[in-house]
Amino acid sequence: MNRFVDLSPEVQEALANGKPVVALESTIISHGMPYPKNVETAVAVENVIRENGAVPATIAIIGGRIKVGLTPDELEYFGKKGLAITKTSRRDIPVIVGKGEDGATTVSATMIIAAMAGIGVFATGGIGGVHRGAETTMDISADLDEFAQTPVLVVCAGAKAILDLNLTMEYLETKGVPVFGYQTDDLPAFYSRKSGIKVPNRADSPEELAKVWNTKRELGLAGGMLVTNPIPEQYSMDSDKINAAIDEAIEAMNQAGIKGKEATPFLLDKVQKLTGGESLESNIQLVLNNAKLAAQIAANL
Repeated sequence: MNRFVDLSPEVQEALANGKPVVALESTIISHGMPYPKNVETAVAVENVIRENGAVPATIAIIGGRIKVGLTPDELEYFGKKGLAITKTSRRDIPVIVGKGEDGATTVSATMIIAAMAGIGVFATGGIGGVHRGAETTMDISADLDEFAQTPVLVVCAGAKAILDLNLTMEYLETKGVPVFGYQTDDLPAFYSRKSGIKVPNRADSPEELAKVWNTKRELGLAGGMLVTNPIPEQYSMDSDKINAAIDEAIEAMNQAGIKGKEATPFLLDKVQKLTGGESLESNIQLVLNNAKLAAQIAANL
């Protein structure tokens, strides 16, 4: 194990004995939701994974130590410190670790650390992607390149709805990343079940996804796999309503001159306020739904 990585006793025992483990990111705790809802959600997500036969491994950097599996006190610390914690992608890991600071891992950073620890399945909310207007700004999330090189299966509710979903799918195709819709032929749009964009592959069971993932690894093909899992029907938001809120949020972001890693937290917070908190509840439910599916896939590997 890398000398900068600390496994929690629960995760260490699970990996040593071949038990299914599911990685979880920490940016959703620090940057995705307000306190205390962020900590409550993090605990609920871990519980869902345990209820479905796997061990949760929430990943974060605390005081320069890479943590794979957080204690309740560490979850609380992260939730309270919130936006003061540095959002950490691939490029930031050596900086945060080297300087002994705290880092909230994004999808790309969580994939890297999960692979270091030997964890092959990861549940998140929505992945990053190609931002709207990227044809002029070149704003493309590092998450997409990570799928092409890091061997982790990621379960998400699609790319975040604030992104350009068509361009995101084109980029993933260019990178050769297998993308599945779980029990759907239509790409989920985070807050909504459908985007009108067809996914290249469909799977109707965790067993089927586990089989394909095992096959990819046995073939020695580099990179990960993306499983898009629609938000439960009862929590799906009207696409016209959410898109109107997103358009308004993007306009406010542009006027404020917010760019880069600060863009997504700003937009999610603005959309939450514009929808009267409805988007936050949807966000929580889709993460719980993804955690359940990820645990079932891990249990079938």
